[in-house]
Amino acid sequence: MPPQRERIPSSWALSPSQSDDGSSPLLKLSSSDPSLPFEFVFETVRPNVFRTTFRSETHPIPPYPSVPRMETKLDGIQPTVTSTDKSKKIQIGNITANVDFAGESPSLSISLEGQQSPILQDLPNRGYVLDGEGIAHYTRYNRNTLYVGLGEKAAPMNLSGRRFELSATDSFGYDVYRTDPLYKNIPFLINATPDGCVATFSTSQGRGQYSIGSEMDGMWGFYKVYRHDYGGLEEYTIVGKTLKDVVRTYAEIAGFPLLVPRWAFGYLSGGMKYSMLDDPPAHEALLELARKFKELDIPCSAHQMSSGYTVSATPPKTRNVFTWNRHRFPDPEGWIKEYHKHGIRLIANIKPYVIGSHPEYESLKATGALFTDPRTGKTAVTKLWSAGGGESADGGHIDFTSKAGFDWWYNGVKELARQGIDCMWNDNNEYTIPDDDWQCALDLPSLQIPPGAEKTPQVGVWGRNIHTELHGKASHDALVAANPDVRPFVLTRSATAGTMRYAASTWSGDNVTSWAGMKGANALSLNAGMSLLQCYGHDIGGFEGAQPSPELLLRWVQLGIHSPRFAINCFKTAAGDNSVGDVIEPWMYPAITHLVRKAIKRRYALIPYIYSLMLESHSTATPPQRWTGWGYESDPEVWTPEVMDGETQYWFGDALLVGGVYEPGVSKGRMYLPKAADAENDEGFMNTNAPFQYLAAGQWVDIDAEWHGAGIPVLARCGAAVPMGRNVQVLSPGEKENVAQLPPDDYRGVEIFPPKGQSKNGQWHETTWFEDDGVSAVTKNRVSSYTFAYTASTAEIAVKFSRDESSGFEAPWKNLVVILPSGDARTVVSEEGKTVIELGVDPQGRNRFRLE
Repeated sequence: MPPQRERIPSSWALSPSQSDDGSSPLLKLSSSDPSLPFEFVFETVRPNVFRTTFRSETHPIPPYPSVPRMETKLDGIQPTVTSTDKSKKIQIGNITANVDFAGESPSLSISLEGQQSPILQDLPNRGYVLDGEGIAHYTRYNRNTLYVGLGEKAAPMNLSGRRFELSATDSFGYDVYRTDPLYKNIPFLINATPDGCVATFSTSQGRGQYSIGSEMDGMWGFYKVYRHDYGGLEEYTIVGKTLKDVVRTYAEIAGFPLLVPRWAFGYLSGGMKYSMLDDPPAHEALLELARKFKELDIPCSAHQMSSGYTVSATPPKTRNVFTWNRHRFPDPEGWIKEYHKHGIRLIANIKPYVIGSHPEYESLKATGALFTDPRTGKTAVTKLWSAGGGESADGGHIDFTSKAGFDWWYNGVKELARQGIDCMWNDNNEYTIPDDDWQCALDLPSLQIPPGAEKTPQVGVWGRNIHTELHGKASHDALVAANPDVRPFVLTRSATAGTMRYAASTWSGDNVTSWAGMKGANALSLNAGMSLLQCYGHDIGGFEGAQPSPELLLRWVQLGIHSPRFAINCFKTAAGDNSVGDVIEPWMYPAITHLVRKAIKRRYALIPYIYSLMLESHSTATPPQRWTGWGYESDPEVWTPEVMDGETQYWFGDALLVGGVYEPGVSKGRMYLPKAADAENDEGFMNTNAPFQYLAAGQWVDIDAEWHGAGIPVLARCGAAVPMGRNVQVLSPGEKENVAQLPPDDYRGVEIFPPKGQSKNGQWHETTWFEDDGVSAVTKNRVSSYTFAYTASTAEIAVKFSRDESSGFEAPWKNLVVILPSGDARTVVSEEGKTVIELGVDPQGRNRFRLE
């Protein structure tokens, strides 16, 4: 933390440019303190969004904010404004925002109708201060409430009572409960309560801190404080009744999550070892891996090709991005085509820096593609990961504000795409450079430079994570240029709010193999989802550390298939070998290979459900993986510490409540079953595993979960329906070539979970899911919807089904198979008179009926 040098601009009055009669929902203030001539502006930009700026000539707002400036759009709603000479109150809908500027600092408070106290309140006389070259914003800390967000922070999910660095670093082998920072820098914090939610979001790309009630003072009381190192403040405040409201509004500011190709929801293989091998050469080892998948009947959709393919074949054997080791891969294009014939796409690791031995290092220096060190006037040099684990060499990061650097990267990605690479894996892009005074080129034509900002080209002023964002943009734009009809797929390790406008997916980085690591990862997923990192997952089994035991590996795989991204990737360093390492393979423990296979095949069967959740994410910003209280805010139990920690269970969509077992030798999983606000029609839950019992909502339960038996606890909400596909990899409808001879996606089932007896009050349970062709660029994409409804009696299940393909997309499946729970002997009848054919019982004891 930098030295504290706080000063409070005071003597606030209406700015001379505030020319209205006091009825405008805009407030401009100026400080008459001659030594601190600051400006404070409060604007109503949406019915539930406000923007605050606190700036001066010495502390301008960030020159490159992480989001475009939101234009005012009140949708015809006329706020009620009440003004005095020292305050302004704005009422819009059920929200009241009041700015009082009688004290030393402007003081904002925001209330929701019916609340006894404000949900957000600045700290009186200390709300907005300059702190050295940066600022600090102090607000009241709402004790015993839930704080979530900040992108990716150490477990538990509830961020209350802790302090966090707003930065990003290569946290290899981190402790999921203690390490901070991790890989993401997203200053977006939500305070959720049973009565409403409020979020604050700073547009800075720079480093800072967030203290969320971890510090207090006898005079100032309990507070939280946001600080950033450089410049003034541009901050959005979002108000909503629920988390869903706030997250969706945040997406309207930052951008909705991008669509990922449908194949990416299958199993993604990985491991440093394969591409590091010289004997046998990596291309042969990887083809043997593909053959092994087929031999053992384990479907695999893609392989994460670690950076070993870029390691120079001759000394110094360093990683050189956009090059190929021609010993390990003599014919890259031919090998990629061969790999595609096995049905496995390729995700290529690319790192935004060059070691001094890189064949293009000197030319990049000469063209100004790297940062400049102002102390020497020459290219800035730092230590960078170069060879084996922990090995480094001198080199430089690509400066993406430079035309030369951006274009070099863009052209490198285009060439990889031409060679056949399916996804760009933007790795090691945290920009952990050692000096904020390094200078950016600022000559990228698309970079909009505010007047005067060119005089302060320092990395710290612009925010080092601007380069993470532009790194994503360069990869994204190159993929669009290479294949304009196909949605671009960029996987990124680091991210800012702006990065995810270009990168479609991310993960929690280089985690550690441990039971605690598996448990804490759930909390990371939930905060990530609420921060719009919604195609998110973890390296199943752990990236670093000892190999997982059979029990831990199986538990983790069973948990991991119920997440948006499912990948097994690792670099298991070993004594005397920090270059190649070892890998986790699904068949590494023959005694449980059949159970791992079963889980992975279940993942493939679930893809229609998962993919529909991602289509919803793209259009509504609702995360597929959700806190237990999401949608159940009226249940008091979800606001207790055990549930707010977010470590042991979560919703996967609105149908499946996923638990887990997080200690070895434990055969039960403890879960809380949230109760709906409409208790009269709440049908409760059903255990999807034996003994398939029905369970009432609003209680804690212990679910049988033998690790070598049925697996982790997964409960279905009674009344839910889950669309299902084949349990193998299929050809997405929009794919034009089928070099792997994959089967078509011509089967669709729907698993339903009716109540044990008659549906309460005769209600119908309705589910709509979405499908498209799986690959088209968003601008050409067409999405169709499919709606299934049912009601239960003691003897039969009456169903309705409709398909809306007016978008122009027609699914390749024509009939729908209704799948009842194991042991449910009721028959299925069509309420619409359609033909229903009984198909009999499957190997899991589930009766099936086909709607013609």
